[in-house]
Order: sequence, then structure tokens, then C-alpha cells
Amino acid sequence: MNQQAISFRAIMKAPSALLPLAMSLGALAVLSLAAVSGGLVPQKDEGAAAHIWQLLMAGQLPVLAFFAIKWLPRAPRQTLRVLALQIVAALAAMAPVFLLHL
Repeated sequence: MNQQAISFRAIMKAPSALLPLAMSLGALAVLSLAAVSGGLVPQKDEGAAAHIWQLLMAGQLPVLAFFAIKWLPRAPRQTLRVLALQIVAALAAMAPVFLLHL
């Protein structure tokens, strides 16, 4: 397939492109729910929210690798745009953890 024929929108519809974004947003939602419930404080023993956050963040790495391996050779420019979006979403989910020293 010609790389010009593959659009950014078409790549974004791929499950391997959407899943890491959804997982990062899910991790951010877990942090938001923990903040609302008052559980967003440094603790000796990590709670369920911390474990769910860790699973969501680590679980997206194999999906990101699969996405990059599959799409970079086909449409490098569009794939790099999707990867940048995925990285921004992951950084947004990580920022509260680092900023609040959780």
C-alpha cells in the first residue's frame, strides 16, 4: 500500500492505535477518582488505584511496540504523529504521579 494512501485518520482507527490512548486516559481517570475520594496521598503501602494505574501504564507498552512495528514501515509520518499523541497521553497520566510524589 502506498504510504500517501494511508491517512492519519485511518491509522487512528486501528485498535493498536486507540488502545494505548484509552489506557492512558483510563490511568488518568483512576488518578482523578482517587483524588476525588481522598486517596491521592503518598502511602507506605500502595492501594488498588496505584496498582491499576501501574497495570494500565505498563500494559500499553507491548501494544505501542506492536503498533510501531506494524505501521512505521507502511506510513512513517502518520505513525509518528500517532505515537506522539500516545506519548503525550502517557505523560499526562504520569504527570500527577511525579508532581505529587505519589
